[in-house]
Amino acid sequence: MIQEEIAFMGVSELQKHIRNKNLSPVEITTVFLERIQTLNPILNAFLTITAEYALDQAKICENSIMKNDPVGPLHGIPISIKDLEETKSIRTTFGSKAFENYIPEYDSIVVERVKKAGGIILGKTNTPEFGFKGTTENLLGDACKNPWNTSRTSGGSSGGAAASVASGMSTLATGSDGGGSIRIPSSFCGTFGIKPTLGRVPKISTGSLEQPPAHNILTQSGPITRSVEDAAILLNVLSGSDTRDLASPTLPKENFLEACGGNVKGLRIGWTPDFGYTPVDDEVLKITKESALSLESLGCSVEESDLKLVNPTEHFLRIFACLIVGSRNASKNLDLSQLTDYAQEGFKTASRFSGADYGIALGYTNLMKLQFEEQFQKFDLLISPTMSVTAFEIGHNPTTINHMDVDPIWGYTPFTFPINMIGYPAASIPCGFSSDGLPIGLHIIGRNADERTIIKLSSAIEKLKPWPAAQTIN
Repeated sequence: MIQEEIAFMGVSELQKHIRNKNLSPVEITTVFLERIQTLNPILNAFLTITAEYALDQAKICENSIMKNDPVGPLHGIPISIKDLEETKSIRTTFGSKAFENYIPEYDSIVVERVKKAGGIILGKTNTPEFGFKGTTENLLGDACKNPWNTSRTSGGSSGGAAASVASGMSTLATGSDGGGSIRIPSSFCGTFGIKPTLGRVPKISTGSLEQPPAHNILTQSGPITRSVEDAAILLNVLSGSDTRDLASPTLPKENFLEACGGNVKGLRIGWTPDFGYTPVDDEVLKITKESALSLESLGCSVEESDLKLVNPTEHFLRIFACLIVGSRNASKNLDLSQLTDYAQEGFKTASRFSGADYGIALGYTNLMKLQFEEQFQKFDLLISPTMSVTAFEIGHNPTTINHMDVDPIWGYTPFTFPINMIGYPAASIPCGFSSDGLPIGLHIIGRNADERTIIKLSSAIEKLKPWPAAQTIN
């Protein structure tokens, strides 16, 4: 069995080979570590590679198989962890030079659950400083590159996660999404990524009573994978309540794998090309609209939505600013001079917003949520482009789209951050390629707490129009 074939297998296929003893966890892990050694110097997807730790864990998994012990749903499966997740005894930088040598004494809940499920952690993936933007550059090394074209960005802030999966350096990846950070790189790198409902995947609040953090009402961890089934498997592992996160008990534990392959006939789909306020690249719009209309062949009804948002960027930034200030408050002695220019500017800008600004932003969010609820009276799902553009040259964020000026930080991702504001689930699924060979993502938005319908439709789209699993770096 050739290495490339192993590198692009899904979870179920790898586990079948492990159970049948055709492949051992050590053999599988070795394949991925060798690919990382070859490809990471090109893509910069990993900030930390845990080769020795991964092989030790693979040996433990192998012994369990040989003894026919009960095993977890990720037993022996290689996975990368975004470097915003704390990992006990493994370097966690948060993409920041200020934390270059930080070794946590505990695991995040996401990492706890990956370990308990038997996942083999290959390393920590690249992220912009503190996840503050939608492309992956920091002071720890070179920018993370897109496997489809290494002159282009991988997106962010889970850029390393998406690049690791798209290039076959890991089977699965954990990401997190506070403004699009799972969906942006999934669209740019041609992977499947789902941002779950806020609270679906619990998180530990770092800080203390003396230095409390801001309550994070935007960010949610979730999977980045090469298939919908793999995402459902990982979401099953990550989701479920935890008493350390008071938001998580509001959502019941579900089996998302059961939604794969479900009947989508009769689903009511609302297609929105622009959310009523934003320009979109012509080619992106054409391909995503064609993909949306193709759902009629599956028995879905597809109608154009009349959703019309008032540009929410300013209100999103007010909420995001609160989280920025709160993250600094919870970090003792954070020296701004050690940070990237964009992180320094982020902290300075955030400090200028007031409590009244935050309150107004929450008021706007409630009104926007009512707009989405009105849409979900008519539709089971909303669909839009994930991004307004394809992956752009590293360091050259678009300032105009279709001859219209856009904000260089958030203007290329106008469809993602509004969904963080309302807390609903959404996924990006590959739906085609631009004329210059870059992936394009379709954005699927569900009702509050309805990841199952997103996964069901995504699974049907994957069967209707499979996307390339393997990517040769160019």
